[in-house]
Amino acid sequence: IAKASKEVYNVRRFKQGDKYTVFTTKDTIPKLAFLVYQPNEVDYILYDLRDSIVIEAKKKDIEIRVREASGIINSSLYQTLVDQNVSPKLAVELADVYAWTIDFYRIQKGDYFNVIFEEKFIDDERVGVGSILAADFNSYNEDNYAFLYDQGEGPDYFNEQAESLRRAFLKSPLKYGRLTSAYTKKRFHPVQKRYKAHLGTDYAAPRGTPIRTVGDGKIIAASYSGGNGRYVKVQHNSRYTTQYLHMSRIASGIKNGRYVKQGEVIGYVGSTGLATGPHLCFRFWDNGVQVDPFKIKAPPTTPVSEQNMADFTSQSEKWMEQLNALQLSSEASETMTKDSVD
Repeated sequence: IAKASKEVYNVRRFKQGDKYTVFTTKDTIPKLAFLVYQPNEVDYILYDLRDSIVIEAKKKDIEIRVREASGIINSSLYQTLVDQNVSPKLAVELADVYAWTIDFYRIQKGDYFNVIFEEKFIDDERVGVGSILAADFNSYNEDNYAFLYDQGEGPDYFNEQAESLRRAFLKSPLKYGRLTSAYTKKRFHPVQKRYKAHLGTDYAAPRGTPIRTVGDGKIIAASYSGGNGRYVKVQHNSRYTTQYLHMSRIASGIKNGRYVKQGEVIGYVGSTGLATGPHLCFRFWDNGVQVDPFKIKAPPTTPVSEQNMADFTSQSEKWMEQLNALQLSSEASETMTKDSVD
């Protein structure tokens, strides 16, 4: 089986906790007929052992159901979703949709969301989250709409003005982490024990968390220095440059002169250099001057074309009406809860 399986599924990938099923014949002395191995809820490997060994990789039929959800954040987005029996994987999907427009490490109590999304089911059991079809994430009292639309180049997300949600720069170089220190002209340094300017943005995250370049560009440094530890610096164009400090290690293949794409992993969180614990210090330059990355207003990429505008407008208006109805329902529910407590 191991030899025959190599081209389809290497048995070395079998691991503890995965499911398997054995089928035997109904003979007086039963013989092994089939082995089914399930590495996850969707995929399975069928081993037909009746005559010669035949091995096939297959997938279960997935049913897609459209679902609505809304909520007000009191502790975290993750917990808000769990409280509503919504897969916390939706938090990751929302972070991906709004990667260019919202920093999910800065969301606060009172922020709220309305979302219409796909859920995946196998045999009536929920197995995952599909695409987000439409969403409104209100952060700091500002609505951020996202509508999934395909204008012939693959599906992408656009706001109510038909502008792409994609920007020249991601809002954060980490998918997972916690903002611990923002850009400031005066901060007490935890290692040097004195007040000094901190012209970067610190994110606390577990050691080994992948670090992404926030935009396309050319590596102009991938090295080590005493205070910065292991770091990478990226030149995005003639105006903007970013730097990523205190890495545990630099990603394989990342070296001076190499071009990288937005979202590409360039290193991993660590605590090299002047650092009290694992974190990323992210620095941003505008025309050679270090600036607060949260104040950079990067322009959107390609908007909905004029020839697709009528179709997009028709679809987005329907989604917006449905999202706004969700918000009204959520507000009514919140009012009823407060009244019952009073």
